Amino acid sequence: MSTESSAPVALVTGADKGIGLETARRLAGGGYRVFLTARSSERGQAAAAAAGGQFLELDVTSDRSVYLAADCVERAEGHLDVLVNNAGITGPVRENPRDYIASDMTEVLMTNVVGYLRVIHAFLPLLEKSDDPRIVNVSSGLGSFRCFHDRSRAGAFVGTPIYAASKAAINMMTVQFASLLPNIRINVADPGLTATDLSGGQGHSVHDGADAIIAFALAAPGGPTGTFASRDGEVPW
Repeated sequence: MSTESSAPVALVTGADKGIGLETARRLAGGGYRVFLTARSSERGQAAAAAAGGQFLELDVTSDRSVYLAADCVERAEGHLDVLVNNAGITGPVRENPRDYIASDMTEVLMTNVVGYLRVIHAFLPLLEKSDDPRIVNVSSGLGSFRCFHDRSRAGAFVGTPIYAASKAAINMMTVQFASLLPNIRINVADPGLTATDLSGGQGHSVHDGADAIIAFALAAPGGPTGTFASRDGEVPW
C-alpha cells in the first residue's frame, strides 16, 4: 500500500454500480486514490463511500461536465495515472430489426464511443504528467468480428447491432490511440457476460467481470498496449 502522499491516482467512469464500482473498490484496495464518477450525485456519493474513493460528478455526454471534472482532478492531484473508461449503455433492444432507427444508434454512440473520446481528450494532459500512464477502455467480446463469425462460441448471436457496433468502434479507437500515443499504455478489457443491470443479472460476478480491467490497470511498467483481453486471456479482434 502506498502512503497517501505517494499513492497513484485513478479515475473510473460510470462507477456508481456494477463493474465500475467493483473496479473502483479494487483500485482503492490496491492503494490508489480513486475518483469514482457518475451522473447521479446521490448514488455516486454512496458508492464512493462504500468503495473507499472520492466521488466526482461526471456525465460523459457533456463537455462541460467532463472538463469540470478534469479541472477538479488537476487541482486536487496535478496528474492522473490510470483512466478507466467504463460508462456505457445498452440502448434499445428491438424484437424486430426493422424497428431500429438512427436515433437509437446516436444515443448509444454518443455515450459509448464519443463519451470515451471526450474523457480521453479532457484527461490526456493529466495522464501525460504521470510516470506510468494507463488507459483501460471497457469494451466487449460482442465487438469482436472474429468472435461473431465463430458460431461455436457461446454468445455469438447475443447482443444488438447497435451495442455491438459501439464496442467494435471502441476497439478500433483503442488500437489507433495506442499506436499514436506510445508513451501511454492503452488497452481494451472485455469483462465477459457479467451479472449487472446491463445483462439483466445474467453472467458471472462483478468481481470476475472486473478482473481484466484490474489486470491492465495494475500492470507493471513495460506492460502491453493496444491489446484486447478478458480474464481468460487474449480476445481476437
